[in-house]
Amino acid sequence: MRTPARALVRGAAQAAALISRRRRRGVGSGHAAQERALAYLVDGYARCVDGASFGLRSGMGAAEFRRRVPLRTYEGFAPLVARMLQGEADILWPGTCDHFAVSSGTTAGRTKHLPVNREMIAHFRRTGLESLLLASEHCGNGLFAGRSLFLGGATALDPLPRPAGSAAGFAGDLSGITALRMPRWADRFLYEPGSEIARIADWPRKISAIAERCLNRDITLLAGIPSWVLVLAEELRRRAALQGRPAASLREIWPGLRCLVPYLTELRAVLGEGVGFHEVYPASEGFVAAQDGESGAGLRLFCDAGIHYEFLPLADYDEGRLAELGPKALPLEGVETGVDYVLIMSTPAGLSRYVIGDVVRFVSTDVPRLVYSGRTRLQLSAFGEHVIERELTECIARRVSSRGLQVANFHVAPVFVDLAAGVTRGRHEWWIALRGSDARLLDPAVLAVELDEELSHRNDDYAAKRAGGGLDLPLVNLVSPAVFEEWQKSVGKWGGQNKMPRCRSDREVAAGLALHGG
Repeated sequence: MRTPARALVRGAAQAAALISRRRRRGVGSGHAAQERALAYLVDGYARCVDGASFGLRSGMGAAEFRRRVPLRTYEGFAPLVARMLQGEADILWPGTCDHFAVSSGTTAGRTKHLPVNREMIAHFRRTGLESLLLASEHCGNGLFAGRSLFLGGATALDPLPRPAGSAAGFAGDLSGITALRMPRWADRFLYEPGSEIARIADWPRKISAIAERCLNRDITLLAGIPSWVLVLAEELRRRAALQGRPAASLREIWPGLRCLVPYLTELRAVLGEGVGFHEVYPASEGFVAAQDGESGAGLRLFCDAGIHYEFLPLADYDEGRLAELGPKALPLEGVETGVDYVLIMSTPAGLSRYVIGDVVRFVSTDVPRLVYSGRTRLQLSAFGEHVIERELTECIARRVSSRGLQVANFHVAPVFVDLAAGVTRGRHEWWIALRGSDARLLDPAVLAVELDEELSHRNDDYAAKRAGGGLDLPLVNLVSPAVFEEWQKSVGKWGGQNKMPRCRSDREVAAGLALHGG
């Protein structure tokens, strides 16, 4: 129902979008905003245990900050975060932190507890609203005429074991934490699936409950991990058919649907005509960037949302030598287009010069826009080929989408030389799950040749290894999506915001896939 209150929300959103556009035009490159962010952060760090250990002081300049504070991965912060989990104050940031986002990224490493304090909640609120306003610009203001459905993690958080007398602490999915701290107006007029369903942690039960509640609602924006969007779409279509209104797409079920977050071409057939995409770059450590123009033009870096960024050329990256690499990290004004950089963040959660493990590439610098290239630990270089996740994703997307099929999941691993088994040259092994009625007709050997050609075109090191005989033709295994699902369940990475590792330079994931039906 279009209520007067909702009309006010739409009007406020349109006014906010106008203000947002004018503000962005005035921000310029974002360098000044980044300088202000760093000054604020250094002042906070200087008043805490970690910052004091590096001799930080309020008013310290950027050059001295970079000289004193080394680059660190999560492992470098883990002992300090462990103290914060116990309720200790003034460790990484002034005060105590009562909420922690549980994340393991896309690697198979240890679980990370990332602090989400009041300042980080403010950051996520600001960037979330900015992203929504950006989406309304290219998907239409009708976005605010209906409800926004978010397929996020459970808002039922786990209590932390803390000493008696300490303030309570909680851990859980970041999307669940931020949903609990949503502005009241957004919760009332925009947010679905409602607080009761949002608490559910069991994803099959959650999808069923969402479909039941939202089937006949006016959904204008849908956001979530693509694999769960597909599952929800199937459940909605099943329920719509039972009501006597069979639907081939979500647009037929929700005529007002205007936008999907994030972008994924393979979902076009599920959505139907007239639904736009909105690309975003969120991380548990901070909301990095969002689309502010045409799809494929890169995502605009949120320069003025409280986080300071640095960029280390991927060519210089060596995780074992991080302590030496700090001087090579560049501020925003030093980056160039077309270069892969390791992303470094300093945040108001207390994580200073934190190497989050992402690789990005700028497509413009006058207005800082970038694309996500992959993960530092998700590279495939068992044979010196230096293949990154983005290259693999682009290869398979091009060869599969041209056939009208959808990639449900994939993973690439090395096959090492094993003379005893008659394997005299290494090769890549692709594990691929496809959706589409013609998927079973696809010849894996033909796809292997095509993927080899694509990767050779995109990666000179791989092409050289193939031409020189250092690598054999890849092997392709076409498997059911259930194989990936069972592996993710077995390692506790199924549901919510968990993502499948696309590649590794070892066979840890590949061995698990083989065990579950490969």
